[in-house]
Amino acid sequence: MKQLPGARSRAVGFGVRVPDVRVTHDCSENAREMSLELKTLDFTEETLHEEDDYDSYGAESGWVEAKTHCDHLPSLSSDLTHIPIPSTPCNRCQHPIENWICLSCKVVLCSRFVNKHMLEHYQQTTHSIALSFSDLSVWCFTCDSYLDAQLIQQLRPFHETAYILKFGQAPPFRSVESSWVDDKPAMDVPSSS
Repeated sequence: MKQLPGARSRAVGFGVRVPDVRVTHDCSENAREMSLELKTLDFTEETLHEEDDYDSYGAESGWVEAKTHCDHLPSLSSDLTHIPIPSTPCNRCQHPIENWICLSCKVVLCSRFVNKHMLEHYQQTTHSIALSFSDLSVWCFTCDSYLDAQLIQQLRPFHETAYILKFGQAPPFRSVESSWVDDKPAMDVPSSS
């Protein structure tokens, strides 16, 4: 797409440049290009608001760094049989989405964004670690952090089982050699499959 006269582009973060369109009276022959550029600009500003209001890195950008170790892993259930399917509703309120499975007792409860039943379960039982059936992320309530279920050896069986139950196939293997842990290359972890 060509840029209209009087237009310039600006960086909006993550290396993406978006055209700033300056509308002129002489745009009839370029009406289609101008329309597309305006939609791109409107979408970007609606999504990111203003560039100056956002940090390109860290929490403000939505990037979350999952921990690669956790002191609460001994509380995990060693029994991978009878894992509920990802469409299992909350055990307390029967809400059908945004549910988590406790990796200690395997109860399925809704997220803090629904009725907070998994959070209440943690507060009552101190079962720290849960897996989201929505995106298969793993959260430690005690650490108040996401855990990398593909790098932490003890979490891999839970992640792989949930992935198979949700998608009907084994998860793609993530190359551990290319991952970095604590500013050092991660050690090669053998696959459990």
